[in-house]
Amino acid sequence: MATDLATFAKERGVKYFLISFVDLFGVMRAKLVPAEAITMISEDGAGFAGFASWLNMTPAHSDMIAMPDPESVIQLPWKPEVAWVAGDLMMDGELVEQGPRNTLKRMIAEADKRGFQMKSGVECEFHLISPDGEELADERDQQAKPCYDTQALMRRYDVISEICDCMLELGWGAYQNDHEDANGQFEMNWGFDDALVTADRHVFFKYMTKSICEKHGLRATFMPKPFSHLTGNGCHMHVSLWSKEDGKNLFDDDNDELGLSELGYQFIAGLMEEAPAMAAITNPTVNSYKRINAPRTSSGATWSPNSVTYTGNNRTHMIRIPGGGRFEFRLADGAVNPYSFGAAVLAAGLDGIDNKRDPGKRLDIDMYELGHTVTDCKRLPLNMLDALRELEKSEVLRERLGEEFISSFLKLKKQEWNDFSKSLTDWERKNTLDC
Repeated sequence: MATDLATFAKERGVKYFLISFVDLFGVMRAKLVPAEAITMISEDGAGFAGFASWLNMTPAHSDMIAMPDPESVIQLPWKPEVAWVAGDLMMDGELVEQGPRNTLKRMIAEADKRGFQMKSGVECEFHLISPDGEELADERDQQAKPCYDTQALMRRYDVISEICDCMLELGWGAYQNDHEDANGQFEMNWGFDDALVTADRHVFFKYMTKSICEKHGLRATFMPKPFSHLTGNGCHMHVSLWSKEDGKNLFDDDNDELGLSELGYQFIAGLMEEAPAMAAITNPTVNSYKRINAPRTSSGATWSPNSVTYTGNNRTHMIRIPGGGRFEFRLADGAVNPYSFGAAVLAAGLDGIDNKRDPGKRLDIDMYELGHTVTDCKRLPLNMLDALRELEKSEVLRERLGEEFISSFLKLKKQEWNDFSKSLTDWERKNTLDC
């Protein structure tokens, strides 16, 4: 490892490394390490005080060490003298069980035992806003249906093209960029890959997007619902399972009407079984539930689910099967922790396979118009507290993701909910001041 990163620095002209990790709240943390010290850091790791991030630790805990994974190294295209490296968290010589990247790697190892490799691709939506966060960055972006608006897209050509150029330079297979359904909202797509690779790139993409936007005097937000009247920021995941033995897509079946195999339907059934509990992970903030339970936006649709259903090529459901060999999981939002996201999907999906779960008959109706007529499907939580209670009850996610991960996440998120509950909003004052 030491030789790899040291050689990488010498060959690429890298002066500094960002040794990084993501905590349970999805916040990226890092230390800036000079290339001259990377051999030592590769052997000993970069030290952190765990209590200083959201990992359910105390000041009395030992030093937390981020061991750099050289396979994850990414040279910053917009600042090539710096390279980013994902770190795996350790303490006292043991892996930190609640570390999100460690949790994903544990689930990948479980899939590997069964001869499976999960591949995934994510669609990260974000808004471009003013630096103070109060308004959209483009005051002319006002169409009632702004999705795919060419003028609004090209007014932001400089920033969008720079981000895309970076992805192309990194070899991610970037293939399209568009103005999304909300005013000021964009989405950028790159190729699918191994679940860990996608999670690392997802983490880096958010950092890269925010950094490049700051260069242009803008601010990028992945907040689930930054404006009440506009469509929120989703983070859809496309999922497929592949054979480790022969490299075949195990979800592909030409004999099925939608091109999905029995294994694929079992995986979907696992997600549907655990969806209310998974929501605490895929939709991890108070604000998240302003998106998945939102009324119609100014564009006419929220594009987010509120029920646990699946379908064919129909975007009004939680799970969509747009073509053979894969499905799209539409629950998560922009606040999702990329590592916890992949881990939860894999945990629930493997449980569906292990127990040969059946997702039942698919629904092909417009859930936004006719969802109220469906009385036999599960509903998604209405708020973060409901989601946390569902996660607390889930034996499947507790067993597969690990007691330390689940208990730490629940403890910290309940604290967050309590902090929110203590706050006094303008709505409350407006509606109850004169009661």
